[in-house]
Amino acid sequence: MIVLGIDPGIANTGYGIVSGSGSRLQALGFGVIETRAAAAPEARLAEIHGDVGSLISRFDVEAVAIEDLYFGANVVSAMAVGQARGVVLLAAGQHGLPVRSYTPQQVKAAVCGSGRAAKDQVGRMAARLLGLAAPPRPDHAADALAVALCDVNRAPLAGAIAEAVA
Repeated sequence: MIVLGIDPGIANTGYGIVSGSGSRLQALGFGVIETRAAAAPEARLAEIHGDVGSLISRFDVEAVAIEDLYFGANVVSAMAVGQARGVVLLAAGQHGLPVRSYTPQQVKAAVCGSGRAAKDQVGRMAARLLGLAAPPRPDHAADALAVALCDVNRAPLAGAIAEAVA
């Protein structure tokens, strides 16, 4: 299974592509989609949408995993992240892909064993699980890989539960 993990943001959208087969995990690619602060919001969102669509096609992605929106003290920032999240969902929908959302705590627990793990610990564990020489940089890419890892580890269980309930 090939999963595209996304850490959404209007300025920086982290992405990580993970291939998982049994206990074998491999990072196929990771990075950040950066948009210019001076660009109009609609142009920034169009860039994110286009780049995510290209990643889906280039890596033959089978599912998209995205971090849930976290509402902190800054509502304006949360709205921008929500818009970026929306164009990622649109790109996935246009490619007919399932999308699964995870809270930051779920991602940390899946990768580190604790929902309260520090940001640098998430990067180190993602690197260790994927056999990378160093933690992925920048942090948005490491977070996106962690989201993909969370999904690769949880998808078989979720599928089995859905099948048992049906």
